[in-house]
Amino acid sequence: MRGSDPAFGGVLVRATVERLMMPETAPTERVPEMQNLNDLVLAVARERSRTAFAALFSHFAPRLKSYLMRLGTEPGQAEELVQDVMLRVWRRAETFDPTQANANTWIFTIARNQRIDAVRRERRPEIDLTDPALVPEPVPPADRTLEAGQETARLNAAIGALPNDQAELLRLAYYEGTPHSAISAERGIPLGTVKSRLRLALDRLRRLLREDI
Repeated sequence: MRGSDPAFGGVLVRATVERLMMPETAPTERVPEMQNLNDLVLAVARERSRTAFAALFSHFAPRLKSYLMRLGTEPGQAEELVQDVMLRVWRRAETFDPTQANANTWIFTIARNQRIDAVRRERRPEIDLTDPALVPEPVPPADRTLEAGQETARLNAAIGALPNDQAELLRLAYYEGTPHSAISAERGIPLGTVKSRLRLALDRLRRLLREDI
């Protein structure tokens, strides 16, 4: 049974496939006489025959590699995909239905789908959830959130108490990040006047905030 076969406990596909191709401890099978590829797949499905699997691997591995390389797969990756395909043949042999397709068509379809999956993984690599850019900022404590809200309200109230021209200059310079030279050109005010008004606005804002403490 698949679940009792220790080969399936491994995590390396190549090691698993090589283990499956090892001779049985009691070679009493009639599979070597089989010439039909469909029968080999059915022997894997019904008897978990490693001899049949080894025969399938010997037949298909070089053909699958050539097929995958004709599709543009690099030789090294093609060999890895062949291992993946044949391991899938072992694991999914029970799903093979010779009335729907022959073994050749069934296995090459698996190979085509495995290659498509590999191409998709290359184009859309898996997201690394440990990437610092994806780690959200820690949620501040509730009391700090409340405090920050109160500070914002105090600042907005203090700005609202400034003369309109000073409040507007603060908004342009510090909220919208407009350069002093651009404010000068936009408002038709000399650059020196812009800077002096901003200094006055900031001094008054500091006084208002101190008085509110």
